[in-house]
Amino acid sequence: MGAVELGGPPVRPGTAAPYPYRPPHTHPPAETPAETTARLRPVRTRHPFRTAAAAVCVVLGLGLIGGAATGSWLISDSSADPAAHSAYTVGREAWHSIPVDTLFPRTLKGDGAGPGGADRVWTRIAVAPDSGCTGALDPLLLKTLRPAGCARLLRATYTDATSSSVTTVGLVFTEGDTDAMRALGSRYAGEHLDARTDLMPRAYAVKNSPAAGFGDRQRASWTVHVLTEVPVVVFAVSGFADGRKVADPQPAEKAMALNATTAAAQAGLGHEAKGVADRVERGLRRTVADLTEKPE
Repeated sequence: MGAVELGGPPVRPGTAAPYPYRPPHTHPPAETPAETTARLRPVRTRHPFRTAAAAVCVVLGLGLIGGAATGSWLISDSSADPAAHSAYTVGREAWHSIPVDTLFPRTLKGDGAGPGGADRVWTRIAVAPDSGCTGALDPLLLKTLRPAGCARLLRATYTDATSSSVTTVGLVFTEGDTDAMRALGSRYAGEHLDARTDLMPRAYAVKNSPAAGFGDRQRASWTVHVLTEVPVVVFAVSGFADGRKVADPQPAEKAMALNATTAAAQAGLGHEAKGVADRVERGLRRTVADLTEKPE
């Protein structure tokens, strides 16, 4: 059979075309389905054996899931906080994963941190190279911290706005877990170890700076805080920038008392040690919290 011409209606000989010829569409029209609904196939009657087998599979599956969840709950420590474990992981690595300017900002603002609520500003002089604790801490302090272990020690030294005082702040990153840090914190609080002069942290002297003569005999006030949210011990020790020796160093809490009359208290060195330590500690907590924060 020959091809069929799809044009207008046939034209009789001798008559004019009623309307001009139009060629077919260049683009095919949108496809229209032959049927608007699909034909449904007849459903076979379900075999009783298949139904029973499916039910058994469902029961077994639910049992396995429930058993796994129960086992996980039983073997886990119900008193442990997953967020705390995450903070410990991040905190333990913070000494090399967090920028030094974040751990020890170049400038610390201490609004109301001075005697009588006076404002303070501390400027960083230098950051010590990261190291172990041996040699950087007094032997007795090192022995006291040994149950928690020492992974790394970071230190920096600051001076106040008048360059009349200097303060070394330190972060001891331990190897201990939550129980070890809690035990160490309880011992410090229960035995008042933070008030013993033989457990005073060492200063970090910096050549050609206000802290050039900041050594063991220049230590005037100090503070030590064992953290339990992260495996870190925060400390700070302050002294005079002129290198004078201090015969009666005093822990920060006592030096900050209203009736304190020691040289450290009168010069506000307890406030210096506590103010610098608190702000470095807050920055560490905030940074670790940001890094461990889970998306909603």
